[in-house]
Amino acid sequence: MRIAIRVGLLLAGALWAQSVTAHPLAPSLLSLEEHADGRVAARWRTPLLRPPADRARPVLAGCEPAGAARVEERSGGAELHWTAICSGGLAGRRLALRGAAPGGGDALVRVRLADGRRFQQVVRAAGVGWVVPERPSALGVAGSYSALGVRHIAAGLDHLAFVLALVLLVRSRRQLLWTVTAFSAGHSLTLAAAVLGWIRSPGGWVELAIAASVLALAVELARGGRPRGVAVPAAAGFGLLHGLGFAGALAGAGLPQGEIPLALLAFNVGIELGQLAFVALVLAAGQLLRGLPQPGLRRATAYGIGALAGLWFWQRLAALV
Repeated sequence: MRIAIRVGLLLAGALWAQSVTAHPLAPSLLSLEEHADGRVAARWRTPLLRPPADRARPVLAGCEPAGAARVEERSGGAELHWTAICSGGLAGRRLALRGAAPGGGDALVRVRLADGRRFQQVVRAAGVGWVVPERPSALGVAGSYSALGVRHIAAGLDHLAFVLALVLLVRSRRQLLWTVTAFSAGHSLTLAAAVLGWIRSPGGWVELAIAASVLALAVELARGGRPRGVAVPAAAGFGLLHGLGFAGALAGAGLPQGEIPLALLAFNVGIELGQLAFVALVLAAGQLLRGLPQPGLRRATAYGIGALAGLWFWQRLAALV
């Protein structure tokens, strides 16, 4: 595990460069609600700091705007509202994202037809788009939500910082496997419980506690701690906390009616794949940089992660109060 420490500073720097977008859900959200008269109420929400006018724009083939759009500024982003006329309905129409500015990401699309049917799909800004189907497919739901999970963990820099600190703290490969498994089990449990309504996530307070958990791990890393028996239960406990953060993001995206268990499972699988890919990246990069000197890198990495966690903590505390 010493090899992984050599890339810690490099990865912490990458996390610092993107710290202001530590955790909002990566895709934008497009909601389309069809009415019986052919009108469609559209809402385009971007959770990132860039306003919708500077990002990708949704284009719905064969539909014409009815009246001017309305912009509502919100914390961390903005919403664009407009009405479109789609003669013949939404089913069978192609939706695409066009004109993406640098940083313009993908979008989660939620469609509600006039007869009550609901569909959801992740649409890529650089792709060919998506055709609104007559009925949802299990394969489409699984693919969309697993991709959403991967994108969420990739955009959740606080979660990645936590996993990085875990990798650097745990020196044994075997212990690392158990520690990461315990963390995954913890967040999988609370993610499912919160999404299914068994427990309630307190939102902003969870995000504040997640920042505190990253800071606590950074302090332990700076002290040169080598957790042994406590690593697995501590990781499981922190996993319970991080799972509530995942649940908040998934609640913001919404779940398809009738496919909630499948969507939840697929989202969790996506998170796990993204997390494992990040661990593999840290270990592989460590092998490539094996010959570089490493005095002080462990402590410098801990300070970098700690600085980020402190910044996130005060940002989130300020947003709450």
